[in-house]
Amino acid sequence: MTLIQLEYVLAVAEYKNFTIAAEKTFVTQPTLSMQIQKLEKELGIEIFDRSTHPIQLTLIGEIIVNQSKIILKEVRKIEQIVNEEKGMLEGDFTIGVIPTVLPTLIPMFYKKFQQNYPKANLIIRELQTQEIIEGLEKRTIDFGLAVTPLHEEKIIEKILYYEPMVAYIPATHELHKQMTIRPSELNIDSVLLLKEGNCFRNNVLNLCDPKHISNQPVKLDSGSLDTLVKLANEGYGMTVLPLLHAEDLPVEFKKNIKYFNEPVPTRQVSLIYHQSNLRVSFEENLIKTIQGIIRGKIFLDRSTNVISPMMSLPEQKTD
Repeated sequence: MTLIQLEYVLAVAEYKNFTIAAEKTFVTQPTLSMQIQKLEKELGIEIFDRSTHPIQLTLIGEIIVNQSKIILKEVRKIEQIVNEEKGMLEGDFTIGVIPTVLPTLIPMFYKKFQQNYPKANLIIRELQTQEIIEGLEKRTIDFGLAVTPLHEEKIIEKILYYEPMVAYIPATHELHKQMTIRPSELNIDSVLLLKEGNCFRNNVLNLCDPKHISNQPVKLDSGSLDTLVKLANEGYGMTVLPLLHAEDLPVEFKKNIKYFNEPVPTRQVSLIYHQSNLRVSFEENLIKTIQGIIRGKIFLDRSTNVISPMMSLPEQKTD
């Protein structure tokens, strides 16, 4: 059994086609097929059911593929250890990012980081919080950008910044005339929310005065902050946004941004990774890059004039 054979098995499992798998691994199709057949003969089992179209894994094949992923991931750690010792940032770095952080933060630092570290290849995936945690545990991603704290025993959290929350209140809403607002003034009946499964939704709900929260279902919710802004502009209510997202709005919309009175509600955004992660140099340089860019825009440290909307609802790690 060789590592290259396991690589070929994973390629066929992913593409479900020997020809395409061979192209992706830069070998001829006969060479790839021969190596997989050699492995199957050595193990005395069939990894793939070649009678199906597309090709499917056998039951034992699924187990072998899962174990192969673990083996190859562990083998690559040797290269990571060497690169860390040399202080080199090379190779692929896969980062899972929650939907309410990705559109604003990634464009701010992505190009600069790639310019500073041209041999480091950033792979960005939009994932919800629970998917990021699972990806870190299964080693399918290297790092995550998420709202913390998560209270996960084996997940390390490095705080990047504290992002204030702001209200978006169009002229048709009764609160628009106010210069600033208090969280207790938020009435859930008129607040447009992200759909269930987003932790920012829970952050907003926890800002609302409990007496304003009814058991009636929210009439309008969405998976997109931009959609919430559009719905608010069309007279369906108001919404709450992260500050960086609000700053990206068109100029004509910014007149509808209302700031909260102090203490300002904020969310804590962190770089997270599994405790077994060996890529310390990447973590340090990514944090340095991000904080260098956002310095002066939002809080890098906990301040006395900010608060965090703690989860009073049943905890859902899903954003």
